[in-house]
This record gives sequence, C-alpha cells and structure tokens, in this order.
Amino acid sequence: MSTKDYLEKDYYAVLGVPKTASAEEIKKAYRKLARQYHPDANHGNPEKETKFKEVSEAYDVLSDPKRRKEYDEARTLFGSGVGGVRVGGGGGGFPFDFGDLFGGSQQGGSPTDRLGDLFGGLFNRGGAGRTTTGTRPRRGQDIESEVTLSFTEAVLGTTVSLRLTSSAACAACSGTGARAGTTPRVCPTCEGTGAASRNLGSFAFSEPCRDCKGRGLIVDNPCPVCEGSGRAKSTRTIQARIPAGVDDGKRVKLKGKGAPGENGGPPGDLYILTHVKPHAVFGRSGDNLTITVPVTFAEAALGAEIKVPTLKGMPVTVRIPPGTRNGQVQRVRGRGVARKDGTKGDLLVTFEVVVPKHLDDKARELLTEFRDATAGEDPRAGLLEKARSE
Repeated sequence: MSTKDYLEKDYYAVLGVPKTASAEEIKKAYRKLARQYHPDANHGNPEKETKFKEVSEAYDVLSDPKRRKEYDEARTLFGSGVGGVRVGGGGGGFPFDFGDLFGGSQQGGSPTDRLGDLFGGLFNRGGAGRTTTGTRPRRGQDIESEVTLSFTEAVLGTTVSLRLTSSAACAACSGTGARAGTTPRVCPTCEGTGAASRNLGSFAFSEPCRDCKGRGLIVDNPCPVCEGSGRAKSTRTIQARIPAGVDDGKRVKLKGKGAPGENGGPPGDLYILTHVKPHAVFGRSGDNLTITVPVTFAEAALGAEIKVPTLKGMPVTVRIPPGTRNGQVQRVRGRGVARKDGTKGDLLVTFEVVVPKHLDDKARELLTEFRDATAGEDPRAGLLEKARSE
C-alpha cells in the first residue's frame, strides 16, 4: 500500500464510527461487521471478502492505541490525504520527494527523519536507504477466524483445529509470477525500484510504479496459475491453542500464525474471535464462576452441610449457616477461572430456598405448629408505615 493510499483511507468511516469513538465502540462495530462480511459466511462473494479485509485492516490500526495515535496525527498533518499537502507559501515553495520523507533513515533528529519514523510505524516500512520494492521483505497479512467453544473449554483452555485460507507464494512459479522456464525482467520505467516519482508542481511524491504495480519486475510470460501475480490462495490446517479463561467475544492473537510473508518477510498474525456456549449449571462473572443451589426451608432455617459441584472437579462441601436467606451468596475460594498470573477466581454459590408445593397431612400439621410457635415474629413489621412515610 502506498503512503498516499494509506492516508486517504478513512478507517473510522470503514467501521462506521466517529473519530471520537471509544475503544469499546470500535470493538463493537468491528465485531458486528466481521460477522457480516466473514468469508465463511459469504462463500464465493469477492466483494464481501474485500470488505472483510478492509474492516480487519481498519480495526488493526484503530484497536492499537499507538497506531491509532500515529494514524490520527498523520491525517491531521496532511489533511485528508497526500493530495492536500501544501509546501511553502503563496506561489513559491519548494519541491521535495515524499519517497525520501517516508522511506528516510530512522537515525538523526531532523524533521524529515522524525516524520519518517512516524510513518515507518504505520506502514511497516523503515530502515535506511532505498531498496527495490519488488525484493523488499514484506510482512504477511493478518488472518481473522472464529471458533465456538463449550463453556468448559473456554474456562479450562483447549486446542482447536482451524482451516485457514490465505495468500501465499504461488507454488507453480515459486512466487516469481513467470511461467516455468522463464524469468521476470527489471522494469525499465522504475529501473527495478518499484516506485515512480510524480510531480505536482510545488512538490513531488513517490507512488508505486504503474507499469510493474510496485514489484520492480515485468513478467512477459505470466504463470497460468497465478496470472503473473506471484501469489495464490493457500489452504492449511493448524492446531491453535486457546488459553484458559477466554470469555465470549474475546479476540485471541496468535503471533506468526497468519499469512506467509513475501521475499523473506515475517508472517502475519492470526486473530481468533471466540464464541462461548452457555453451561446448563454454571455461569460466569469475570474470573468467578457462579452456581445457584436449591436448598430446603429446613436446611436454610436450621443450617446444614451440602455437596456442591465444581467445574470438571470433585464436589466441595459447603456449610449453610442457620437462618440463611433466599438469594444469599457464599464464596468458595480458588474454584473459579484461571488468571494469567496462575491464580484462580472463586465459585460463588447462591442459595435458593425451595418451598414445597405439596404437603401431606403430617407435614402440614408440623408446619402449622411451627407457624403458631413463631407467630410473635412479624417479618413485615413497620412495612406499611414505612411505605406511607416516604
């Protein structure tokens, strides 16, 4: 991607959020669009696949506070694109090459160097001197995938098989783009640099060469498989480790598991959006697991010891204090979700007092005696008066 193209892209518009959007708003917008345009849900639809790539590219920049700050500063500095740059005042000014600005050395403290550092971070470019675009190592694309986990898998961690499709070097031509037995030639227009200088009067900027499309090479006899691009779709299956404690909607990053790089460049990253199915018994509150346990009226009133299940572990004994109220919560330490530091959250046990629907004569007689024996305690004492006083 050229510097001009990068600056002219409005990532906020791509995600449909304002420039002042919070990180949570950006994440929410991304998740909605990712589901809508994901290739798995739009087989054979190149337009939605392209839109998915644009959405992922926008989120990669705006979800990273440092890259978002650099992007905002760049667009503020150059208006809404490179075409809005004005150098000098009035009819004067001086010409300069944006290729020098953006590809300059990272050493030194001149304004050009500092701007080179700024855009180097944004465009994954940098380093000293000029290199041939066609042979410059390029980082592989990031890949987005989704996985649905059971509640237990999400809490304890698991390994899943993922089938990934990404761009890779064409196997038929080994990435050269030329038919077997032939070789590309150096582009005569840009002399192999992959870039051409465009003069706009008071300044000039560097952009990808139109004849070789930035590769620095011309393919006269293109490979029939990749049609001269040197890239082809590659499908592979990997085993991805999902760490313990992931929650629904969490985005897991696996570094270096994305698309292969070009010309010896590093691979991209793999981002896995997790969906977690609910559990029939357990719930989750942050790092704590939750469970609702039914208890009888007698157990709540008199106190008792009961067995409570844990997630994939032995049951624990929990003591119900005498006089326990409906909805009262008791904490069992260390039986929750694993944290990054190796500790675990807790199991929060909520007692639900169950009132029997059917009573035999004996039970009814005993409860009547109990009611008469506790008639002096009115749980609603003062309720009516308190309600009137407000």
